[in-house]
Amino acid sequence: MPFIKPLYSPSETRYMGTMKYRRCGKSGILLPEISLGLWHNFGDVDPLSRSLDMVHYAFDHGITHFDLANNYGPSAGSAEETFGTIMKKSLAPYRDELFISSKAGYDMWPGPYGNWGSRKYLMSSLDQSLKRMNLDYVDLFYTHRFDPETPLEETLQALVDIVRQGKALYVGISRYPSEAAAAAYEYLRQRDVPCLIYQGKYNLLAREPETEGILTQAKENGAGFISFSPLQQGLLTARYLHGIPSDSRVARGGALKESMLTPDVLEKIRALNFVAAERGQTLAEMALAWVLRNDFVTSVIVGASSVSQLADNIKAIENTTFSCEEMEKINAILK
Repeated sequence: MPFIKPLYSPSETRYMGTMKYRRCGKSGILLPEISLGLWHNFGDVDPLSRSLDMVHYAFDHGITHFDLANNYGPSAGSAEETFGTIMKKSLAPYRDELFISSKAGYDMWPGPYGNWGSRKYLMSSLDQSLKRMNLDYVDLFYTHRFDPETPLEETLQALVDIVRQGKALYVGISRYPSEAAAAAYEYLRQRDVPCLIYQGKYNLLAREPETEGILTQAKENGAGFISFSPLQQGLLTARYLHGIPSDSRVARGGALKESMLTPDVLEKIRALNFVAAERGQTLAEMALAWVLRNDFVTSVIVGASSVSQLADNIKAIENTTFSCEEMEKINAILK
């Protein structure tokens, strides 16, 4: 008799493990400290079986938030298609346990209506995303970047109307400069669709949300903050301590360039690795823990290319406390 693989059944202990949840601003939403991002490794160039394994492992270990965007892949749109297949195959019965986000704002299709922040683009894109993901709604929809040409009111009113149409439960902003973010918080608040969360790049090597007041601004406006690229696209891992592996992102090209791995950066990474070892953590674990040490941060979005990598990332939440001596060492390395 041929073996038939059983339907997926999530772990019954998924909410009794190490995963912790933080309140997202002044809302009823709790997000896991570790969220899974599908920017890379979930496109149509990647095996579906591996994507299934990582998503299942994440959910089995208390990760309820899955972060996507219309252009994630590669190819553009294929990460949402992969997630839609997973929803259909195994996660549909657990939809109400999941918090799924998507975004629009970067180049997606040819012509003048497939980019930036117009009402036409945002609404069309979300309709396409919902079809790809086999969803009736997303829990959170972001404007993926500030559009300096489109009137901000047009972009924000599109978010308001998307919520009122029932296509998203909450809205957020990503990578907005502080002045535009302030206007967005006020506009959305006045229309009873408050901004749930600000998504920004924040890690040991990119501290602008701290220095530019983005973290404080989000908290003052009742929004949470979620960090993307907390490992600086893999630089804050042990992967590059001894050069550039042939199968690494740097070697393959793309968003992470060889020029980013300067002698100064490499020296900092190696020094940080020693601090991590003293803490009993890998460099990746410490880098995630460093972001989560800040109470203003709701969650960090990690990418993973394997279950083992994801497991290592989840271990970071076991110790997110830093002594004064450790912070002094880290600050001295980064100055």
